[in-house]
Amino acid sequence: MNRRDFISRSGLILSGAALTPIFGGSYASIFGQTAPSNKIKVALMGCRSQGFYDLSTFLDYPNVECVALCDVDDEWLNKRAADVEKKTGKKVKNLYKDWRRIIDNKEVDVMIIGTPDHWHCLPEVFACQAGKDVYVEKPLSNTIEECDLMVAAARKYNRVVQVGQWQRSDPHWNEAARFLRDGKIGRIRTVKVWAYQDGKPTLPVKPDEPVPTGVDYDMWLGPAPKRPFNPYRFHYNFRFFWDYAGGLMSDWGVHLLDYAMEGTDAGLSPRVFGAGGKFAYPDDAMETPDTLMVTYAYKDFNMIWDHACGINHGLYNRKEGLAFFGEDGTMILDRSGWEVQPVVVNDKPRMEVVPFKKGEGKGLYNHVGNFLECLQNRQQPNADVALGCKVAKLAHFGNISCRVGREVRWDDSRKLFIGDEQATALAKAVYRAPWELPKL
Repeated sequence: MNRRDFISRSGLILSGAALTPIFGGSYASIFGQTAPSNKIKVALMGCRSQGFYDLSTFLDYPNVECVALCDVDDEWLNKRAADVEKKTGKKVKNLYKDWRRIIDNKEVDVMIIGTPDHWHCLPEVFACQAGKDVYVEKPLSNTIEECDLMVAAARKYNRVVQVGQWQRSDPHWNEAARFLRDGKIGRIRTVKVWAYQDGKPTLPVKPDEPVPTGVDYDMWLGPAPKRPFNPYRFHYNFRFFWDYAGGLMSDWGVHLLDYAMEGTDAGLSPRVFGAGGKFAYPDDAMETPDTLMVTYAYKDFNMIWDHACGINHGLYNRKEGLAFFGEDGTMILDRSGWEVQPVVVNDKPRMEVVPFKKGEGKGLYNHVGNFLECLQNRQQPNADVALGCKVAKLAHFGNISCRVGREVRWDDSRKLFIGDEQATALAKAVYRAPWELPKL
């Protein structure tokens, strides 16, 4: 389905607006397609939380202007419009409740997608088709099938797509990864990755409610199944329901598993086994596991993911992080920095201690800056869509294995789990009419 058909079938009527998309190619100037101000014109879809933090960071750069905001909730749309005006001294020209108006707005250079996970794929694909570059929050998408489609769209239309895995632009993470790949802790046998989050509390069962005034709930659902409105499935808590997201596994997992792969130079695991469930809050409304452990089996080492809701301490007294266990030393890495503890055999350390190296703490700012630079040079950004695709798949593998209750083996060339139709079905995107998965 092309963009014209998509807009027509979806019922969007645009008075006097051209529907012919811009197909690929590089802009002669990325800075303001229609205005002489030489500003990068950005639009945000999904204004409440992380999306707005992203936009605010974009606006910390003087060559960026916000020309449109889009949200299904009037309360947050108007609040963020006021916040942008306060920050910049300038009113936002366009306030939309339908994201397709961003796609058709030729003034927009960049679309920022800060929505729930189930609303990442469609806007990214059609923004790319319309000649816009994209900054999309992590995880890349809510299904494996959508991940591959989003990569294909970026490549077909020659777009710069940065995924919000901002640790890729925080220098200490890459410094640590280089240290590991240089073999300085010896042969790595095990990588442990964890997220213990007491900020993810129980969600007691709550009855459905009328849709709040000013909320376009049908648009919020979009391609997800039709369900009555419930506040525990809306806004932030969407993350714990399969229709819209993948729980802590996809929320924190994509940040941390990314560097588990980077530090070991690993690709997709050929064998994955996940086990967990609702151990902390068995009777609450949450669908995703509050406790989950996943083993990713590689040829020479294992990678282990471990998460728990309602517990605030993990390994090495850190709420989240990674530990690389080498034969000569152990590296501990998190957002604050990294260090190495030597292995001691017969009272003799096998390597020198590496004292704690503090991180810079400007990951998101640097990440946006990297993206803006790539808009000019048309190079792939630090968290290119293909990288976001790879780590999102790894997180999905863990969730899918847990849901089917057995080991899974993914064949990326055939886009299926070997000998497992049930698991393969969970890798697919099933859209509610009239929404359709685009065909490129």
